[in-house]
Amino acid sequence: MTFFERFETDILAGTKTITIRDASEKDYEIGAVVPVSTFEDGRQFCNLEVLSVNSISFDDISELHAEQENMTLAQLKRVIADIYPGEMQLYVIEFKLA
Repeated sequence: MTFFERFETDILAGTKTITIRDASEKDYEIGAVVPVSTFEDGRQFCNLEVLSVNSISFDDISELHAEQENMTLAQLKRVIADIYPGEMQLYVIEFKLA
């Protein structure tokens, strides 16, 4: 699993506990421990345990999701729209440090 470098600190601090991805990244098994690296340079920085994977519509992204992402709802929707332009069917992957 990869994340932009800007999310590394929040993941390691435990303040970012979900990621919202498109269908190409939804096939994680619950309980799987996955290596995590930066998108920019592929540097591995931790392992995460997948706790759940649930589908969600872009319109149903809520304040709770924003809190779990450690950002405001407006910031979260903007980030998701930038990464997955026009994508309405997404997946919430909940995780914890392994």
